[in-house]
Amino acid sequence: MTQPRLDDAALDAIFRTARSYNGWLDQPVSDDELRTLWELMKWGPTSANQMPARIVWVRTPEGKERLAACCSAQNAPKVLAAPVTAIVGMDNDFHEQLPWLFPHTDARAWFTGNAELRAVSAFRNSTLQGAYLIIAARALGLDAGPMSGFDSGEVDKAFFADSPAVKTNFICTLGHGDPASFHARLPRPDFDVFNRLA
Repeated sequence: MTQPRLDDAALDAIFRTARSYNGWLDQPVSDDELRTLWELMKWGPTSANQMPARIVWVRTPEGKERLAACCSAQNAPKVLAAPVTAIVGMDNDFHEQLPWLFPHTDARAWFTGNAELRAVSAFRNSTLQGAYLIIAARALGLDAGPMSGFDSGEVDKAFFADSPAVKTNFICTLGHGDPASFHARLPRPDFDVFNRLA
């Protein structure tokens, strides 16, 4: 089946005019919106349908304070101000879910006893899922502010203590961005700068 091309307005909203926000308008993001976001982003492909991302949607004042305490001085205020911050974790034991996520072969056996391969796959594929999260948020009329600038060990202790196989990949604020909060558009190189045809 041939996929239809999105119109320019959709491409602008997802990529060309979308921005990473540092500040947020005082508009809530509902739990239903977060569920809708997941129901869209879950269709993005991962290797062997691994789906290793484990997401904590931090939206309560207490949760924001706990997460902000794990962040750099520059990022803590962003977490406190955002309606929601998604902690995108990666489950290094994702292979235990493969019997039902990828049932047509014994994919679990590919990873059993190979922690290094699981870690590489969990990182790669949870990062993909985090990118799908950003795209899905923009497609649904939300803005995103993905970031590093946090102590991943402290975030793990604060939010994944009951799941020791899950480690934090990155965090992403979500909401309705304040246009006054972003900087001038940074360069995006033309094709020939970082690409080659082989």
